[in-house]
Amino acid sequence: QLKLVESGGDTVQSGGSLRLSCVVSGFPLHDYVIGWFRQAPGKEREGVSCINTDSSSTRYADSVKGRFTISRVNTQNVVYLQMNSLNPEDAAVYYCAATFDGRPLSMEAWAYDYWGQGTHVAVSS
Repeated sequence: QLKLVESGGDTVQSGGSLRLSCVVSGFPLHDYVIGWFRQAPGKEREGVSCINTDSSSTRYADSVKGRFTISRVNTQNVVYLQMNSLNPEDAAVYYCAATFDGRPLSMEAWAYDYWGQGTHVAVSS
């Protein structure tokens, strides 16, 4: 059974850092594009970042460029999202998602077929 599990969410002060992890099981990570998304209360889910299968291509939302870094270790079945200089606008539930390689790298939720349950990030000012 294909499964994604996020972890690393916490409450941090503005300006702080967190590293989120997405551990996958039930499928070979090297065949799947991975995206990170977030959803704040009352807002739509938005794409944060995504990475292709061999890490040669990444994309970031404008709001996180220069602050967040996505990476993956296929041999360990894990994808990371390093988040620096966090501000209250980054507070949300963060989700990782997977789609089989073959589609253009996308930041749109509809392009992803498998989702984790999310991990909560809170940022205090």
